[in-house]
Amino acid sequence: QVQLVESGGGLVQPGGSLRLSCVASGTIFSFYAMGWYRQAPGKQRELVARITSVGISVYTDSVQGRFTIVREDAKNTMWLQMNNLKPEDTAVYYCNRVPPSYAWGQGTQVTVSA
Repeated sequence: QVQLVESGGGLVQPGGSLRLSCVASGTIFSFYAMGWYRQAPGKQRELVARITSVGISVYTDSVQGRFTIVREDAKNTMWLQMNNLKPEDTAVYYCNRVPPSYAWGQGTQVTVSA
C-alpha cells in the first residue's frame, strides 16, 4: 500500500520561505511524474508544481519563479522550495502522482500571514 507523508509546513510572514518534503513508501517513485497540490479553504485542490520522471518541472502561473520542485528518486523523496510566500499561498499542501492516483496523505498546512 502506497503511503505519502508530507511535512515542513508552518506559519510564515509574507516574503518568507518554507521547504516542504514528501516521502513515499510502497511504490517505485522514479517511474512516475509527481506533483505538489494545494487546497485552500473553500477552494478545490489544485496542482501547483509537477516534475516528470526525467526531472522536467512545470509550475502554475501563480507560483512560477517562486517555487521549485525537486525529486530524489533514490530516497523516494520530493521537495517543494517556496520563496517569497504570499498570503494567497495559504493552503494545505499535498503530494501525489500526476494525475493523482494514490490515496492522499494528511498534507501539511502552510499559513502565510503577518
